[in-house]
Order: sequence, then structure tokens, then C-alpha cells
Amino acid sequence: MRTRFVNGTQVDCTGERPCGIVTEAGLISVDTLSPCDVTVDLNGCVLMPALVDMHCHLRDPGWPQKETLETGLRAAAAGGFGTVCAMANTSPVMDNAAAVVSNVRRAESLELCRLIQAAAAGRELKDAEPTDYAELSSVTPVVSNDGQTIFSDTFMERLLAASERHGFMVSTHCMPEAEIISRDITLSKRVGGRLHVGHISLAESARLIRDAKRQGVNITCEVMPHHLFGWDDAYRVNPPMRTRKDALALIDAIRDGTVDCLATDHAPHTEEDKANGAAGISNFDHALAMLWQVFRENKISLSTLSRLASKNPARLLGQNCGALERGMRADLIVFDPDARWEIRRDAMLSRSHNTPFEGRQVCGRVIKTFIGGKLVYDNGAFV
Repeated sequence: MRTRFVNGTQVDCTGERPCGIVTEAGLISVDTLSPCDVTVDLNGCVLMPALVDMHCHLRDPGWPQKETLETGLRAAAAGGFGTVCAMANTSPVMDNAAAVVSNVRRAESLELCRLIQAAAAGRELKDAEPTDYAELSSVTPVVSNDGQTIFSDTFMERLLAASERHGFMVSTHCMPEAEIISRDITLSKRVGGRLHVGHISLAESARLIRDAKRQGVNITCEVMPHHLFGWDDAYRVNPPMRTRKDALALIDAIRDGTVDCLATDHAPHTEEDKANGAAGISNFDHALAMLWQVFRENKISLSTLSRLASKNPARLLGQNCGALERGMRADLIVFDPDARWEIRRDAMLSRSHNTPFEGRQVCGRVIKTFIGGKLVYDNGAFV
């Protein structure tokens, strides 16, 4: 089926222009002249590549009371995500290829957004016994003990060396943040590898990564919406929300290219978990609106947001999406950048409604989500 998008603007990492996109057989078409079966009227809205989330937690298998693949991927699709990368801290832990493949196939059967399942760097997420990196690199592009810091220098050095050998990305959890980032940069200088620093939150972290990039270290990093949208807040997330000065430093790091990606760290918990001190925030439902609110306030373009939230993470994960280019997967969203709304816990689609931002005003709403050219979410309803 051929679909044409009209009467709006297309925005991606290359900029914005009047919309002239046609999709066919799940891809952005090279043939924009032949007749189409369906015309989608954008009604003045923006057509963008769907977002690609480098970092989330879906709790499945293991904790269906927190989230399931279905509830999480529904929330993600409604939030504008076409692909999400889930961390390995499930029960049982995703520390073998069979478990990784099984979760991906389960996600495929739901026909929502796409799942990339990260694998654990160590058995049971510990930095003692390594997993089978050669085997895992054949089924996932990401290896991570996220949720647990790798404190063993020897384990981390061998992990980075394996990533150099097998081509996977090492996504890190760094607490204490700046200290572990500095250690990992030193190890990367020694053995190489593909180092990706998860959820940076401090001005000092941005400085360390900026300097490392200038020295030629192969390092990338991500920032989360709550570390830009909130500060000086005791709500329990890991790493914590920092000061206003740190948030502004992260915005500067976005401007100067230090930050490579915007991710969510969507980490659902039950109300009881949160009351007992569990760290985590549910971000799928309103991540894009939070980010766009911050970007608009700081006069950063929607095109830049698309580069950081779609193109760059797609490239790092080896995905053929993230830009409005011919031959790329037609994972697309229709986005109203001027819609104003209020974050409400009772309207969230994630099974977990944990957020400190109840009642906060945000800007920008996802109207439709297409995965492989197929309409999945349409203005509040799933197709």
C-alpha cells in the first residue's frame, strides 16, 4: 500500500520543509509520483521520524505488576517511539542469547513499536563472571549491566576490549557518576571499545565527555528528559535530579554536540515500590513533550531534537530509521508542536504512573504513530 502525507511540514535531522513523503512496503518510497492508495492529511502538523529510545526498562519478564511488554510498548508507541532498547535487569536476567531472542519475538507478536533487547554484561548483572559476548553480539547491539555500576576495573577493561572485538556497544551505569565516567574514559584510551555513558546528569560529566571526545576517545552519551525538565527535586531517580546549574550545563552540552542522544530511562514501579524508596520514573507517555518544552524555552530547534532522539540513536543501534530519507523504515509520527497540555498521572498508558511532574504544563503532542508504514496509534486509540 502506498501512502502520501500532505498539508504539513516534515522535520528531521536535516531541517524542515513542506511535506512530500510517500511510504510503500514499510519504507519511505523513492517513487513520489505514482498514485497512492491512502492520503494522510497532516492538518498543519509536523511529520517526523519516530523516536528511538536508547535506554528503558520494561520489567518483562519478571514484574508484570510494574509493566509488561504490551503495556510498555503501547505507552511508547503513543509517546512517539518507533524503537526502544530495554535493559537486561529482568527476572530472569537477560544474560543469554535465547532469552534475548525470546523477548524480541514476543514484542514482534504485539505489532506495536520495535524492541531491541540489551543483554547483561555479567551473569546476574554482576561484575564477576562475564556473559558470552561473542554469542550475544549476534543477537543484540547493546550489552549493559544498567541498574548496577561495574566497579571492577578489570571486568570493565575486558568488557570494553570485547566490544572492540565484537562490535557491540557498552552502555554504562555510573554511580558515583563523574568518578566512574573518568575511570571508563581512562580504560577506553587504553583498550578502545564502544563506550556509551547512560543518563548523565552532572555538569562535570558533560565536561569529562566533551574533553574525551576532543582527545579522540570513542565515547557517546545520553541525557534524560527529567534531568532537563526538573531539578532540585527529591523524587527518587537514579541518578538523582540535580541542580538548575547542572540542567543548564546539560543544555549547553546539547548545543555544542557533546550529548549524542536523548533517551527516557523509563523505569516503571508500583506505588508500593515507590513508597518504599525504589528509584525510577515513567517517561514514555510524555518524554517528547517534556523535551520539546525545554528545547522551545532554550531556542533549540525541533530538527536538533529529531537528530538527538531519532537519527543518532538509530545510527548507534544500527537501525535503518530515524530520518526522512528514501529507503529508510517508515517509522513516523504526526506531531503537533503547539499543543499545550498538562501531565496527568491518571491519563498515562504505562502500567506505572510514577512521575513527580503531575500538573506541569508541557508543549507538543503525538497525534499518530506509524510503524513500518502501518498506523499503530491514532489520536488516543490503537489501531
